[in-house]
Amino acid sequence: MVVQSQGPDTLLQEEQAKSTPTIAAGRAGAQSGQPVAAANTREITGSGYVVAPRSTAVFSKYEGRVIGIPVEAGDRVEAGQVLVTLDDANARFALEQADAAKVSADLALSARAIELTQADTSLRRIELLASREAASKKDLEAARTTWKSASNAVEQARQDINRADIAIRIAREQLDELTVRAPFAGTVAKLGAHVGDTVLARVDSVRENQSLLTLIDTGSMVIDADVAETNIAAVHPGMRGEAVLDGFPESPFAIDISRIAPVASAEKGTITLRFSLVAPPAGIRPNMAARIRIAASNSQQSSGDTSQ
Repeated sequence: MVVQSQGPDTLLQEEQAKSTPTIAAGRAGAQSGQPVAAANTREITGSGYVVAPRSTAVFSKYEGRVIGIPVEAGDRVEAGQVLVTLDDANARFALEQADAAKVSADLALSARAIELTQADTSLRRIELLASREAASKKDLEAARTTWKSASNAVEQARQDINRADIAIRIAREQLDELTVRAPFAGTVAKLGAHVGDTVLARVDSVRENQSLLTLIDTGSMVIDADVAETNIAAVHPGMRGEAVLDGFPESPFAIDISRIAPVASAEKGTITLRFSLVAPPAGIRPNMAARIRIAASNSQQSSGDTSQ
């Protein structure tokens, strides 16, 4: 048997050969841009969509004809900004009629007030004469009855004025509501109204699903994504992950779990997570497909910690 001695150079070559796979793996991870997972963590993945939680279909409170639409789909609007202008001749006539009724009620009150003043003067005179036995009891009762009737007429005239004021407020409110304004700042997502259309009142439009437009708040968008329900013990609000949108595959961004759905899907065996977005790419839109991933602790999964 021939025994060949190993010198220092041979030992060094063997050590380098042993370390080569580890170094190569580290370099591959760095070049790909993906973090090298620690031994006690695993990756949870899922898919979902960008969602705008604050979204509303805008309707007209009253019936009318569309005479102006100063916005278009995609426009950014501020709260209170005019979206659609309607016209209703009946509403204008109702206000004119209410104004006329108020003028008439004011005149009637003035006339009744004069009659009450006259009745009051007459009553005082009859009372004075009666105290001197210069007027009969019948005359005194008649004067009192006249004064009471005049007083009631004044009160009735005041009530007529109140009713006229209410009618004016109702008519003005209806006219004001024909100018449809944005309930909050957002983006016009869909425009269903056209100039010249006759739209129904809200109660009928909702039943017929005929909204003027759809407004969404693009400043508070989130991602709703489904992950396997077996991961429920490993996730909790506040955990950070990463999302990639199909529309922006080269622009991954950070996300944070903000809510975990209280009910799992029996059909899919998944649980829905809602994520807040951290510096997402410009131009994202609701309903864009998203893929998410989260680095979870294996020790947390095994411990069954579901704290939220």
